[in-house]
Amino acid sequence: MMRGLVKGNNAFVPTAALRAAVRSGVDVAALLVTERGRVRGDSDIVFDGAPVHASGAVRLTRGEDGTVWVDADLPRTEETITRVLLVASTEVGALRDAHGLSVEVFGPDGSTVVAYEVTDAGDETAMVLAELYRRSGGWKFRAVGQGYVDGLTGLARDHGVDVSEAPRETPVQAPAPVTPTAPVTARAEAPAQPQAPTRVRRPTREELLDMTQEQIRALAMEARASAAEAPDAPATAALPVQPSRPSTGRWRHGSDFTPRKLRGRENDVVTLDGLPPGVVLVELEVTGPGYTGMWPLDGNNKKLRYLVSSTIDDFRGRVVTTVPEDGRLRLRLETDGEWRLRVAPLSTAPLLTGKPLKSRGPDVLRYTGGPVDVVFDYEGDSNFIVHLFELAGHGDLTRLPSQGTNAVNEIGRRKETVPLPAGPLVLRLPASDGPWSVRLKDPGAYGGESYAGGGGGVAKVLEPRAVLSWLRRGR
Repeated sequence: MMRGLVKGNNAFVPTAALRAAVRSGVDVAALLVTERGRVRGDSDIVFDGAPVHASGAVRLTRGEDGTVWVDADLPRTEETITRVLLVASTEVGALRDAHGLSVEVFGPDGSTVVAYEVTDAGDETAMVLAELYRRSGGWKFRAVGQGYVDGLTGLARDHGVDVSEAPRETPVQAPAPVTPTAPVTARAEAPAQPQAPTRVRRPTREELLDMTQEQIRALAMEARASAAEAPDAPATAALPVQPSRPSTGRWRHGSDFTPRKLRGRENDVVTLDGLPPGVVLVELEVTGPGYTGMWPLDGNNKKLRYLVSSTIDDFRGRVVTTVPEDGRLRLRLETDGEWRLRVAPLSTAPLLTGKPLKSRGPDVLRYTGGPVDVVFDYEGDSNFIVHLFELAGHGDLTRLPSQGTNAVNEIGRRKETVPLPAGPLVLRLPASDGPWSVRLKDPGAYGGESYAGGGGGVAKVLEPRAVLSWLRRGR
């Protein structure tokens, strides 16, 4: 059920892959910040010049109607990131001219989880509209509505973005930071002789959450008075903007629910009641050597087609199965070792982005981008199979299509390039006992960015001055 919030309100959201629609034709960006409220570097800014975060947790696309979609895969967000800020800016006019400025967040099943409409925008040319933030082991959404009359430069500086290379006619004093709930509504005149402004201590996130509205308003008034002592930054011309890419549609298949975990040893039959009917992700991890098998059971306790049949030691893998209409999933396990089982929404499957993925064993991947070529590199000696399921136009949101495409079916070591159509897609790897990896053949074609690195991680490489181009907007 949709929850419409007003500025300052917050609400819990599912810890899943969510999709936020920012409407009214404004420029949109996402900032991934740490507990200090600051980005770790330019790579933590997701905008149309760099539309996919290096972790793959956040990506940005623009629809033909001007709606900007921000995909936030919350389970995949790095632990050091505590907040994802949704930022709007305008190159012409002020945000008060952006009629219908709003944020609407959708869950994995396509239903609206929470929404916020900005009704009090003024002279600001940039604004933190809302944030997704960690709280009590989960995630919450807050309607922020904090505006900046000095545009993206002020907003970026307030969140740790290095703006030292941005050209200026004369040096300027940075404006004092304001609280996350206090919008700036008027441009302050700079004094004839610039003086060092009185800095207002920024409260911690925990302090803000415990403040009353009266305390927040008092702190905001103090912050405004301090900001009025700082001179304004001069206006500069905007640099060319890279073309945006069209939206590829919402991730809607499968229901959202709290993952269920079980553990045991050796052969067993497990029962999970109260699950939403439809397709779910099953993760199995076995410790020890020997055969591992897993089958769903029908209403007569008869085995259906196997989900896992592997002789690999220390088996690990992900598969998909379907929960019956009564919400009861029964699975038969055959193994000699200790096992751990997790049943989770399909939306928690790894998202295929510009970051290479490496694994071993069966797996399930998701893809939501445009047409692209991917390269699978298999190092095992047995079968390697990849089934492709196209979800666009598939009416039943609780089931995968009955017929998938056999994208790869080979035996032994193999490097295979597979053309993928536009998403949303599910890629199922049912047979892959050996190590494998998958990567985009042309990362630049996927999201307008390139990647480099290896070993311990993947580094994002931005186009020259891409962040500076972003900073020129919204002044």
